[in-house]
Amino acid sequence: MADAYSTILRDHFEHPRNVGTLHAPDAMGFAENPASGATLSLHLAFKDGIIDQAVFQAQGCAATIASGSVLTEWVAGKTPSEAGKIARADIEAALGGLPPTRKHAADLAVDAVRTALGNQT
Repeated sequence: MADAYSTILRDHFEHPRNVGTLHAPDAMGFAENPASGATLSLHLAFKDGIIDQAVFQAQGCAATIASGSVLTEWVAGKTPSEAGKIARADIEAALGGLPPTRKHAADLAVDAVRTALGNQT
């Protein structure tokens, strides 16, 4: 793996958190980078107006998988309004930075959560 990856990013890639799907999610989001073919899907479950569960599935580079993992940790416990304010810089900071050629991974995470929040059931 590239030396440009932080220890945090490598940990989230090698041991991704919250991988999978929910049987009956309250919201689902999907994002794709057509240039790289990377994809990220996100399932959310709400309890009392708070994101209670967040799980993801990703296909792509190490940064994409790590971005999905850190995203699920970042949105858990937040209101939909708070989660909707997430920015690429938040994902990058949580991962200890991203190389310039991998910043698209943080965009996928942001796009997936915003799509999910727009698709609440």
